[in-house]
Amino acid sequence: MPSPSCGAETVADLLSKFDPLIAEREALLATGVRDPYAIVMDKVLSPTEAMINGRKTILLGTYNYMGMTFDPDVIAAGKQALDEFGSGTTGSRVLNGTYQGHKACEDALKEFYGTEHAIVFSTGYQANLGMISTLAGKGDYIILDADSHASIYDGCWLGDAEIVRFRHNSVEDLDKRLGRLPAEAGKLVVLEGVYSMMGDIAPLQEMVAVSKKHGAMILVDEAHGMGFFGEHGRGVFEEAGVEADVDFVVGTFSKSVGTVGGFCVSNHPKFEVLRLVCRPYVFTASLPPSVVATAATSIRKLMHAGDKRAHLWKNSRRLHQGLRDMGYKLGTETAQSAIIAVILTDMAQAVALWQGLLEAGLYVNTARPPATPAGMFLLRCSLCAEHSDEQVEQILGMFESAGRATGVIP
Repeated sequence: MPSPSCGAETVADLLSKFDPLIAEREALLATGVRDPYAIVMDKVLSPTEAMINGRKTILLGTYNYMGMTFDPDVIAAGKQALDEFGSGTTGSRVLNGTYQGHKACEDALKEFYGTEHAIVFSTGYQANLGMISTLAGKGDYIILDADSHASIYDGCWLGDAEIVRFRHNSVEDLDKRLGRLPAEAGKLVVLEGVYSMMGDIAPLQEMVAVSKKHGAMILVDEAHGMGFFGEHGRGVFEEAGVEADVDFVVGTFSKSVGTVGGFCVSNHPKFEVLRLVCRPYVFTASLPPSVVATAATSIRKLMHAGDKRAHLWKNSRRLHQGLRDMGYKLGTETAQSAIIAVILTDMAQAVALWQGLLEAGLYVNTARPPATPAGMFLLRCSLCAEHSDEQVEQILGMFESAGRATGVIP
């Protein structure tokens, strides 16, 4: 493969735009810290433990909220589908890529959410990419929270609609910006139940009311709310009591469901036409039969996971309060979800604390811009319903020791 500078003429290196990031990373690694984005799990022992670098490590950065990855029924369903249908479909959903298992998975989603329609995508990213870009086109408007997930922004850019941002979680700003748009224009308001970096939830009741007042349709991303918010675990929109007013709910299988894939559910009477016009659905190979089998089994079990939900909330409140008592700056005043963000001053401090925790036997996520709000560096903790009370106490002890050793807390 030729280098960018070979040949008679100099070729502009298209990767040179990333030189500042490369230099920043190299400078950080030169201080002797490990690369927080290059961790390999040698063996996963359970939803809450893995072997990393030869050491048993508690997992606090996996999004495995409901601990379904090792559920015996889920694993058995995947093995059976692998034996009966093979390893993959080799095609898209509209050609040769829809198997019985895909329809069974959509049926499970319809039962879980109580909706008339469900569509399964190959990833949660593609679910947002496909739904948003297909629903809003030229002449329409997409109104979204400024802190929206990358997949939401990419769905906006893939389509041809006008994009309008409002201040994070500001009902007033949403109302003001909707009020400036042409009354007759098509409008899609995109919201998230739980925001994945800070772990804060959206004021959906007020936002849905404002959106409806201005004649907008509403899509809510419940990637980080499915499983443990609401009476049935459907998400923040269920807990907020706005199920009847939300037009589309997007989610993922890679969080509480414990596998991979994405979906959208809806009661819209014209919903099925999306299978013919949504490009990320039409032009992507479908999920393997073993994956949709595990997803369907997990979703059906989540319908009856009240005890798991209660334990997860107990874990979240205990960890949040314990970290606050130690003096850590957190992303929310109280535990709002299963995500707890520990705010640091810069990348060097974040990586130092991250490495101290890893060496103590705890894995968390580091996050920095552009994934986080501008100028913010943090460690993100995502709790699991399978974390025991003893593990939560161990985690607190590790944060106390590593925090003092790195000077993050006094």
